[in-house]
Amino acid sequence: MDVCSPLKPDSKLKHRPLTPLRVVRGVICLVVFLSTAFMILVCFAPIIAVILRLLSIHCSRKAISLLFGIWLALWPFLFEKINGTKVVFTGDTVPPKERTLLIANHKTEVDWMYLWDLALRKGSLGHIKYVLKSSLMKLPVFGWGFHVLEFIPLKRKWEVDEPVMRKLLSSFADPADPLWLAIFPEGTDYNEEKCKKSQIFAAETGLPVLSHVLLPRTKGFCACLEALRSSLDAVYDLTIAYKNQCPSFMDNAFGVDPSEVHIHVRRIPIEDIPESIADAASWLTDTFQLKDNLLSDFNTRGHFPSEGGGGGGGGEEELSTLKCLVNFMLVVVLTVVLIYLTIFSTVWFKIYIGLSCAYLATATYFEIQPMPILDFVKATCVCNRPRSE
Repeated sequence: MDVCSPLKPDSKLKHRPLTPLRVVRGVICLVVFLSTAFMILVCFAPIIAVILRLLSIHCSRKAISLLFGIWLALWPFLFEKINGTKVVFTGDTVPPKERTLLIANHKTEVDWMYLWDLALRKGSLGHIKYVLKSSLMKLPVFGWGFHVLEFIPLKRKWEVDEPVMRKLLSSFADPADPLWLAIFPEGTDYNEEKCKKSQIFAAETGLPVLSHVLLPRTKGFCACLEALRSSLDAVYDLTIAYKNQCPSFMDNAFGVDPSEVHIHVRRIPIEDIPESIADAASWLTDTFQLKDNLLSDFNTRGHFPSEGGGGGGGGEEELSTLKCLVNFMLVVVLTVVLIYLTIFSTVWFKIYIGLSCAYLATATYFEIQPMPILDFVKATCVCNRPRSE
């Protein structure tokens, strides 16, 4: 059984050695990414995620997707251009600007970050949202960003998660809002111990016994379909594999792994997904059995079926180095200007930054999303309207 687990920094199996230069470069990248995220959040979140949202959720989301899409593009730039990781796409070439639900296997802690490489190529980077474990919302700065981007936090207890998930999903149902909603149905990343438990459960319940993925949890997937089916174009079934070994977050930051990331894409029109909950759950289980076969084949051959050549593969183009550099410089210059204003501007700007930090911390902790004034007035009028006999 193949097991993916992050290796220690002194491992000889790393694709590239952890040299002092890579350590320095990795630290610089982390400092740049963290500082740019912090300044963009505290300076713009109150305007676009509060004031603008009080007027229109659609306009607020459009502004957020534009601003944070620029920042998120730093990560594919790091992976593909700075680290030199080869990202290979195979399978279906998906059209741009679709509203879609993405399902993917979860081999390691950074799988979700490589979905940004595909979203960037499709012009949907700022529209991607994740269903993720609630503990990630507690990360400093990044947790604030997850909240502003409206990620769906789960505690992995369905009786607690179901009302939260359905409430947030209902807010994504407007087809005028572009959406890439990503969910990892396994519910956790893969390791040998979890795989054995999954296999025992599968054998006891008569479900497929899988070796390279965990048995998927179907309730969250079915809830997404039930809430969004009428506004979705398709489901993207993504199977992710890594050459040699799976990376950790720090492997990515320091550029020692992975050497290659392979993403097999299968586009399923939404009308081809069964409508009943039971049939949709069976479809998802069958899909993960197909993933298991794909990963087994990948481990034998070193690639997915019908793999194309070059860094893009599957009809996807390589990222433009020039565009990546221009985007990087834009984010850095913007951050430098904001830092300058914070330090040398009037005391009122400093107060604004302080209040912004307080709001972001409070809103993230209590999961507060402002309601548009017009919607609030309508809801109040409905509640105060006398009931008819």
